[in-house]
Amino acid sequence: MLTTFELKLFKLFTEMNAISGYEDEISKYLYAYFQSLHLQVVTDHLGSIFAYKPSKTPHAKKVMIIGHMDEIGFISTEITANGMVKLAGVGGINPLTLTSQRLKLKTKQGKYLLGAIDATPPHLLKGVTQGVPSVESVYADFGFTSKEEAIKAGVYLGAMITFDADFKILNDGKRLLGKAFDNRYSLVMGLSVLKTLLNKELPYDLYIGATVQEEVGTRGALTSSFKIKPDLAIVLDCSPARDSSGDKHELGQLGGGLLLRFIDASMIARPTLLHYQEKMANKAKVKSQYYQSPGGTDAGAVHKQESGIMTLTHCIVARSIHSPSTILDTDDFNSSKKTLLTILKDLSSKRIEELAKKDHQ
Repeated sequence: MLTTFELKLFKLFTEMNAISGYEDEISKYLYAYFQSLHLQVVTDHLGSIFAYKPSKTPHAKKVMIIGHMDEIGFISTEITANGMVKLAGVGGINPLTLTSQRLKLKTKQGKYLLGAIDATPPHLLKGVTQGVPSVESVYADFGFTSKEEAIKAGVYLGAMITFDADFKILNDGKRLLGKAFDNRYSLVMGLSVLKTLLNKELPYDLYIGATVQEEVGTRGALTSSFKIKPDLAIVLDCSPARDSSGDKHELGQLGGGLLLRFIDASMIARPTLLHYQEKMANKAKVKSQYYQSPGGTDAGAVHKQESGIMTLTHCIVARSIHSPSTILDTDDFNSSKKTLLTILKDLSSKRIEELAKKDHQ
């Protein structure tokens, strides 16, 4: 079970709407929250935002904990004569999740309009071969009767559109249901860890925050890591579970604990860091599981910054990510949190230097 603070954050962040390039709702919240804690706020020109907790240790190393605040979604590309809205996808949209989904469109005035993706009933499909729809082929219906009516209500080309999905607690708190756990998990984790460490003196400078535009190419990770130049980066993200069939041999078991992500499409894990992470999970007495992925995370951009930044992914899995109905296991969250806190309590400038040297000495 999660704390009341963590559950409130999950509801808050998953019900916020922030597709890539349109993250202002979350970035404004984080900015105000970090300021309320009297922490310095570090930003880049794309919109990534981090709280800075300096160390009193002279010449302290920098540790950067990175999540991303953006989610997949849509933008409007056309308003038809009868008031329907055409879409383009932002990030990796699974077209099988589209038909009849409820949507929210943010108008020029900042208000939200409710609508749904048009669906053809089965008795009108007799004799029709129906393929998988593309994002570009569907129509979003927000209840308008004409193009003029839609424009008057604040619809415009390039408007942000997201799935309309409430946050729910399942199975007495064992599991959670909602949208955008990829990667609002990282926001909850980051703020929960920050709360724990806020009044503790650390032997390194700590940066905790979130990047923008991860879902369209890890863009904020490039700019924010270039600005902060950490000695160690820990990337938080939520990866796809592969256990829905019940196959225990599949990598990525919901409830299997923290991911020891050894390779993906954008980064090969540094063995020293991976083994250190596993050691810290064992020390925290929590579950962990090895994992590989055909996708990537912000780590893929960060570890190539400067002359190469030591980068570790710190992920969990969820079922049905990139959909409005993602399911996350709270034991996995706690396994990740306990391991991350164990790492952060163990780290020092000396430890960071040791981790940097071991792979080539």
